[in-house]
Amino acid sequence: MRAVQIQTTAELDQLVVTDWPKPTPGPNQVLIQTHAAGVNRPDLVQRRGLYPPPPGASPILGLEVAGSVAAIGSAVTKVEVGDSVCALVTGGGYAEYCLASACCCLPIPRGFSFTQAAALPETFFTVWSNVFDRARLQAGESLLVHGGSSGIGTTAIQLAKAFGARAIATAGSDEKCRRCLELGADLAVNYRQQDFVEAVLDFTGGKGVNVILDMVGGDYLPRNLKSLASDGRLMQIGIQQGSKAEINLAALLMKRLTLAGSTLRSRSDEFKANIAEQLREKVWPLLASGQVKPVIDSVFPLAEADQAHRLMESSQHIGKIILEL
Repeated sequence: MRAVQIQTTAELDQLVVTDWPKPTPGPNQVLIQTHAAGVNRPDLVQRRGLYPPPPGASPILGLEVAGSVAAIGSAVTKVEVGDSVCALVTGGGYAEYCLASACCCLPIPRGFSFTQAAALPETFFTVWSNVFDRARLQAGESLLVHGGSSGIGTTAIQLAKAFGARAIATAGSDEKCRRCLELGADLAVNYRQQDFVEAVLDFTGGKGVNVILDMVGGDYLPRNLKSLASDGRLMQIGIQQGSKAEINLAALLMKRLTLAGSTLRSRSDEFKANIAEQLREKVWPLLASGQVKPVIDSVFPLAEADQAHRLMESSQHIGKIILEL
């Protein structure tokens, strides 16, 4: 099969399409003929050698795919050969065939193309797991999501609104803020022009927000704590601006705050299966009805994976970047 491989030289590393052995599914796995694959920031980190795949996972980049089931393992009962599915995977997405745990496969929502479906797994699993499952965002509460124009951000805004919460987003340009508002955000803050803490407290009458979803890290931590309401929950899912920060423990105590970190890739199949079932029951109908939809910025052929990565590194995109095969 064709697959993208990282080729490193003294000057730079490149993503090139090479021949690769087609994998064989284990008892609880399915083999998906990939028609589209999502590009995510963890792919960029893995490319730099800083995010190795979990033991037993494919070294090929790619954490989400959509395609047709080409083969199933001996213990698989709920997925059949020929099914159209999208799947959260631990690696291997940038290839013509990809292995997935059967429990991490979901049917492609009614009316969706493979390209649209490939934009779903990584962001929807991540947002549901952190914002709704762990942080327990409720109707009437408020969510602050940093990077509101990213794949994660555009998903979080729409789901928060769909379940009756208010959504505040930060983004790095007026155009990105405008897109966040179009998706339903109640407030969008251009962090290059305005202090988001001040904007959040002003918008909430000084109370702060109930939940924050943050992939920035670094000096955002103390500012996030100031932005949280009493009993607020901060979900840290990335550290794009650094892993170290100073924390005011007094604020943590006085406001009874919860600070939690999360990664998804290394979690067990049982954990991911639980999230998949919640998505199937509560979110997939919203996708099928058009109430919630993935935001896709750009689509590249597999051979142009390098260009897709350059676009993501530039942060000029809004929503998801997809590879088509």
